[in-house]
Order: sequence, then C-alpha cells, then structure tokens
Amino acid sequence: MTLKTYLTIMLLATAICWTAWAIVINSIDPETTNIIGFLLFYASLFLSLVGTSAIIGFFIRFVALRRELIFRQVAVSFRQSFLFSVIIIVSLILQSFQMLTWYNALFLIAALTVFEFFLISYKRI
Repeated sequence: MTLKTYLTIMLLATAICWTAWAIVINSIDPETTNIIGFLLFYASLFLSLVGTSAIIGFFIRFVALRRELIFRQVAVSFRQSFLFSVIIIVSLILQSFQMLTWYNALFLIAALTVFEFFLISYKRI
C-alpha cells in the first residue's frame, strides 16, 4: 500500500467516523437510551479520535522527522493515536460515572505511558 492510498483511506474512514458520531449525537437521547446507544457513542468517538490523531501525528512526524522511514512513522503515529484515544474515552467513561479524579487520570496516563515504553523497547527476536 502506498502512502497516498493509506492517507486517502484514513481520511475517508475518519470522515465517515465523524459523520457517524454526529448522527449518534443528533439521534440518540442519553437519558432514554440503553447500553447500545452509549456503545455507539463511545465507539464512533474512539474511531474518530484514532483517525484524526493518527493523521495529525503522521503529518507532524513527516515534517519534523524526514530522515526515518515513512512507514515506521505511520505505525508509531497510529499506535500513539490509539493510546491517546484510549485515554480520552476511558476518561469520558469515568466522568460519566463521576469517578474521574486527578489521581485516576494520573494513574491512567502513567499506565499507558509504561505500556508505550514497553512497546518501544520490545524488539522481535
């Protein structure tokens, strides 16, 4: 897959996910919905955030780090956008249950930072 194809697919998929999220926002009442409504909300927002932050992260890496391989930059930006989106979604879920405190957020960020360091240091044999 070429870089142009990857970026085109990511842009289209991200636009579709943001459209799906907007439809969920406009059509589902949070006071009367069941677990499916909340699942659709969080899933569409998660996928939208992953796509958006992956594209932004890739462009930042592409401009700043032109000396590395492009596909390595794509993989790193996608992995970090996934972790960033996990932080946002878990924080929103904790906030919906009124359980988001500064130490819960700090623990979440620290846990995912340690996981990111593990993924950076992990090398296939």
